[in-house]
Amino acid sequence: MSRISSTLPVDAAHASPTIAHISSSILRFRALMWAALLFSCGFATYLSGILLASVRHLFDPWFPATDISRALLWYGGIPVVSALLLTIFEITILLPQKRRSAEVAFEPVENRALTVVLTAFNDAASIGPAVRDFAAHPLVRRVLVIDNNSSDATAQCAAGAGAIVTVHKDPGYGQCVYRALREASSYTDTDLTLLCEGDCTFRAFDIDKFLAYAPHAAIVNGTRIVEQLRSPKTQLTTFMYYGNFAVGKLLELKHIGRGTLTDVGTTYKLVRNSALQRLLPRLNPGVNLEFNAHFLDTALDLGIPLVECPVTFHGRVGESKGGNTNDWRALGVGLRMIAGILFGWKQPR
Repeated sequence: MSRISSTLPVDAAHASPTIAHISSSILRFRALMWAALLFSCGFATYLSGILLASVRHLFDPWFPATDISRALLWYGGIPVVSALLLTIFEITILLPQKRRSAEVAFEPVENRALTVVLTAFNDAASIGPAVRDFAAHPLVRRVLVIDNNSSDATAQCAAGAGAIVTVHKDPGYGQCVYRALREASSYTDTDLTLLCEGDCTFRAFDIDKFLAYAPHAAIVNGTRIVEQLRSPKTQLTTFMYYGNFAVGKLLELKHIGRGTLTDVGTTYKLVRNSALQRLLPRLNPGVNLEFNAHFLDTALDLGIPLVECPVTFHGRVGESKGGNTNDWRALGVGLRMIAGILFGWKQPR
């Protein structure tokens, strides 16, 4: 599998080491990502000025914020113009060098057998049907369940359905997913790890879709963005749906030229174990509900080829315990994802 990486232009290879070093540093600059942030800040500032000006016209002369509203309207243009300049710089100078130069990758998967690993927390009502669904697929060699120290009968139900159960006592979604990837990738008779949740939101029949995309990348990330493939009874609200899409596009801008991203919150993905060997040492299990964004960001930063695959998304069995509990909690998770993408994630210990 050829790695996707940013390369210097041909003539830069013959330049002096200092010039080559500067060029490489410039190519690592995330101009479009910062342009998006500056534009958002500038637009928000401008709207604040409009709002204050509207209030002033309603309550004049008792409203004393005339100078403030003018300042907001004026200075809101500075980050917008800066964003425009950064966008032009990225598109004309950086992007041609960042885009991959290799043809479409195609590396057939010789061993198509899978180890499936399901994360679970108080999912006694759903884990049994989920295990049986995945275990029935002809390419699934085994189903593991990582029980994140549930207080109900999740472990017993999973074992009763035929899963290999591990109880992980350290709390946190990132802890559970990291343990899941580590356990599943340790099996030597399968080269592929399929990560999913045990809440019945995803189905085993989508494995065939993942395998169709697998020759083109080391990671196939499921995306729930296709409207026709989503049940109307999922826990995703309109705010969560478009918020997730927006964060995905921010991550795409950060790694412009390396992939198309529409879903940073999905827990359904297929990964080659060879990629996990490189990825796991760089992941921090201390990152909690925003771990999937951390996973994708780190993989792209390492140059691991990644593609998205549209999957079906169904209503969950039981109650959500993660970031989809309500819009306010989803907003908090989304803001932490944005902070991690912009300023970096906690480093692994």
